[in-house]
Amino acid sequence: MHETLIVIIVLAVLFDLANGWHDAANAIATVVSTKVLSPTTAVVMAASMEILGAFLSTEVAKTIGTGIVDPKGITETVLIAALLSAILWNIITLFLGLPVSSSHALVGGLIGGSVAFRDMSILNIAGILKIFTSLLISPVFGLVIGYGFMKLILYLFGHLSPGIISKYFGRLQIVSSALMAFGHGSNDAQKAMGIITMALLSGGVIHSLEVPKWVVLICALAMGSGVLFGGWKIIKTLGHKMLKLEPIHGFAAETSSTMIILSASHLGLPVSTTHVISSAILGVGATKRLSAVRWGIAGKIVMAWVLTLPVCIAMAWGIQKTLAFYHIG
Repeated sequence: MHETLIVIIVLAVLFDLANGWHDAANAIATVVSTKVLSPTTAVVMAASMEILGAFLSTEVAKTIGTGIVDPKGITETVLIAALLSAILWNIITLFLGLPVSSSHALVGGLIGGSVAFRDMSILNIAGILKIFTSLLISPVFGLVIGYGFMKLILYLFGHLSPGIISKYFGRLQIVSSALMAFGHGSNDAQKAMGIITMALLSGGVIHSLEVPKWVVLICALAMGSGVLFGGWKIIKTLGHKMLKLEPIHGFAAETSSTMIILSASHLGLPVSTTHVISSAILGVGATKRLSAVRWGIAGKIVMAWVLTLPVCIAMAWGIQKTLAFYHIG
């Protein structure tokens, strides 16, 4: 196997590790903040479910593999540039405690690296619009469904005492957190699968965009392993800083998010699990009262979302130009 191809596989695995580390908060922030599970128990459960979720399908991987650029029309350095930019952005925002989208980072990296390699004509505009539409609409669904589902729960169970509600929804939240991790694995692990499959196709190792079983396995294990690191700063942001959560709110936010993410995975649409769970938490919080949400923190998160795409496009563009200048790849 070509040395550059091995580098891409290693970087894709590192991206999945960083993604799991960064996005562990998506699945366990609410269940940890409400003290339903201890942090250690939560990450072990989430890691196991992430691995299982990665085996659900490969439709998202195929969308990533063909939706942005023709894998046969680029070089392996474009994929290296995309992965490096996404990994760097994940690490930067992880230490800043900002829950941003690994999906946006990777898509931005692919766009920036591809344009630097040739020009705008290399891009699959129709495919990019489809991906962006799913990335942009999914947080809106998170907000609306989170709000509506929480209202429904309150209508059905709001007459019960707070103690009974916390007791039973605490147990249900374990289930919803596990399903959220499963959904995250079903969507996010496939993004690295798509990159590796693109590299294999570009390098002539395979002849169609079918994800090999060994690629699914290593990406699943990498995602699950990354979750074990926790991502505690982002967990604090999602689970404490935006809204004071109780088990009933955590259950509503996680269940709403899981429905959206699993539906997207089935349709082969890459969505940002970070954006979905963050917006679902905002929707759930808005049912208490608008002032219950700490909108200043939410504003910083939205700003980080807005910056992700242009920053990763620029980073990947610069990395690809640097690699080309030194004739690497």
